[in-house]
Amino acid sequence: MTTGDGRKLVLLTGANGQVGFELARSLQGLGQVVALNRRGLDLTDSEKIRRVVRELSPALIVNAAAYTAVDSAESDVAAAMRLNAEAPDILAQEAKRLGALLVHYSTDYVFDGTKDGPYEEDDAANPLNVYGKSKLAGEQAIAASGCAHLIFRTSWVYGARGKNFLRTMLQLGMHREELSVVADQIGAPTWSRTIATITSEVLSQLLAQDADEWLRYSGIYHLTASGATSWCGFAQAIFDKSTLKQKPVVKAIPTAAYSSYPTAAARPRNSRLSNQKLFTLFGVTAPDWRDALEFCMADLL
Repeated sequence: MTTGDGRKLVLLTGANGQVGFELARSLQGLGQVVALNRRGLDLTDSEKIRRVVRELSPALIVNAAAYTAVDSAESDVAAAMRLNAEAPDILAQEAKRLGALLVHYSTDYVFDGTKDGPYEEDDAANPLNVYGKSKLAGEQAIAASGCAHLIFRTSWVYGARGKNFLRTMLQLGMHREELSVVADQIGAPTWSRTIATITSEVLSQLLAQDADEWLRYSGIYHLTASGATSWCGFAQAIFDKSTLKQKPVVKAIPTAAYSSYPTAAARPRNSRLSNQKLFTLFGVTAPDWRDALEFCMADLL
């Protein structure tokens, strides 16, 4: 649970992912961080998960690994369920056995997008695709384990590394004069560093308390950037803040007019999540998505 010098041991999975990469840095002040990528801990191997967790005996497990290929999940159901539902279930069981705190990340895609306003944590889930169903199953397994846990639902994650909308737009923008981007799906573009920073702020508060107190805070929290836009609005903001000499014209289109429509996986039209529960309980705030994008773009440069 603690290292020889009295520091808490923190196990981080998915260390090479967008969120995991940022967490490996932001969690440093909380204890000794053991950051493992897929080579260090293959979450499709249930026995290895148990063995590694028991050998390390962490006080905190932060699971940033996930199957995130939304369209591929429609034809690769077993793989999505292994990573997004079965692996979190095993981590939760081991956290319960150790008395450790588990942090896990979920998604706006657990909702169907039919609500008029931002979704709150206790709104009924109704995922439209396999990815959303697998993430919801992971949430339910963690809750059923009885371990102390924080599940952070986020949305439209992007960063300076990895495969994401920001990097795709910048790459396409270098070669095309016009881009057609969906304008009838709404959500909050959320920088991976925002997620990592707020996670660390929340954990610094919890780890300062006795482990017996962690269960009082266990549950689901929404964690996104503030504000909202469409994918089209996000794309336009990216090019507005970019240094491309020739910036493409961004054309707003409905989902039905998208060139790859219908995609394998259906997407919710409304992905807005309310952060109020998180803000109220932990006194944190999230930056406006435009401000976070500006900082991320500066990193890219």
